[in-house]
Amino acid sequence: MKYAHRMPFGAQIEDGATRFRLWAPAARDVAVVLGAGGQDVRPMANVEDGWFEVRAPGLPAGARYAFNVDGGSAVPDPASRSNPDGVHAPSEVVDPWSYDWQHPSWSGRPWEEAVLYELHIGTFTPAGTFAAAAERFADLAKLGVTAVELMPVAAFPGSRNWGYDGVLPFAPARSYGTADDLKRMVDAAHANRLMIVLDVVYNHFGPEGNYLHLYAPQFFNPRHLTPWGAALNFDGDDRRSVRDFFIHNALYWIDEYRFDGLRLDAVHAIADDSRPDIVTELIDTVRRRAGERQVHIVLENDRNEARRLVRNAAGEPLHATAQWNDDIHHALHVLVTGERDGYYVDYAERPLCQLGRCLAEGFAYQGEPSLFRGNEARGERSADLPAGAFISFTQTHDQVGNRAFGERLALLADPRALRAAVALVLLAPSPPMLFMGEEYAARTPFLFFCDFGPE
Repeated sequence: MKYAHRMPFGAQIEDGATRFRLWAPAARDVAVVLGAGGQDVRPMANVEDGWFEVRAPGLPAGARYAFNVDGGSAVPDPASRSNPDGVHAPSEVVDPWSYDWQHPSWSGRPWEEAVLYELHIGTFTPAGTFAAAAERFADLAKLGVTAVELMPVAAFPGSRNWGYDGVLPFAPARSYGTADDLKRMVDAAHANRLMIVLDVVYNHFGPEGNYLHLYAPQFFNPRHLTPWGAALNFDGDDRRSVRDFFIHNALYWIDEYRFDGLRLDAVHAIADDSRPDIVTELIDTVRRRAGERQVHIVLENDRNEARRLVRNAAGEPLHATAQWNDDIHHALHVLVTGERDGYYVDYAERPLCQLGRCLAEGFAYQGEPSLFRGNEARGERSADLPAGAFISFTQTHDQVGNRAFGERLALLADPRALRAAVALVLLAPSPPMLFMGEEYAARTPFLFFCDFGPE
């Protein structure tokens, strides 16, 4: 069985030709540059609303291409399915129909069976590749894991990164392997009856390798600011093209790569005053497309917006499936380490009471003032939501890697308290999540790392 997601932009093989399409509303002229030598330059027609398009008959998969905007330097395709030589180099035409799926009947698992394991492809194995990770999936299944959650794999600058600095959201990072290698890894997960969830970043692009500002500044809305600069334009003029770019990205990972779900990074950092907002529209679109498949959407949302987790009368999610519950982590962390600085100040006075509320009602903060946030009210009432709407954990990439020295809990907590905390997370009704290495109390640090250009 073969699967593909037809995209209205980028390089799409169809009817014996490759169609190239780019949104460049600030450009006068655009051409596609074919081949490594850059000698084959084909002007693209300005079809409508800033879209440029051209067809190249007979162009094979594997061909390199880039876009030349207004006679300047050639830039990669923002919707590239592959950028084998890095995010500054030409893109590669990919035939999504080339991979033959070995487990096409897999339709996922119900969420109540979820036991998650978060991992980073580059550091999970010595090789740091999709292929090497796949070899470990049988071990994870034997451990009792039912769902692997990947930190982002979209192409980033350099050869190593956490993944949250991606700039080509449709292209798997080549340092991990090819597009087919990633598909084989997903296939291997399904062979071991593992769901596989992909972390995606729809709140910003990384600081190096993004060329959209040269020809599509409308991709950003300077009216909103995020921790990473101007926000993506989800609610201003020309927003439709921007929203479609990310909605198609979500569908692409679900349709073409057969992922069983997505984890939406930091939705609280997505600035969008429109209705429906982009998060709602994206989730609703994915749910309609999933059909009979069990596809799950996980949120990271510091606002504790319980309305994004509501169920229908049958108990099925109307929007997101679940949210990472930072509240239960923070309360447990204070209890087992005694730390009270930073955001832990909100849990310093009553950590045991807040832990109990998390176990019984989901969020600890359901509208109460947050001292860490200047006494602003945080959260919404969550007591009516089922336990399955909240993912519990004692460690994640953030909670370990954002520390100055990247210490894991095994170095910070009393072993007896840590064992109690882990038992509580694993045995409570909410789906538990382990961070890679936690199952054997790994003591190796997990620090933030990147490989940006020297400038």
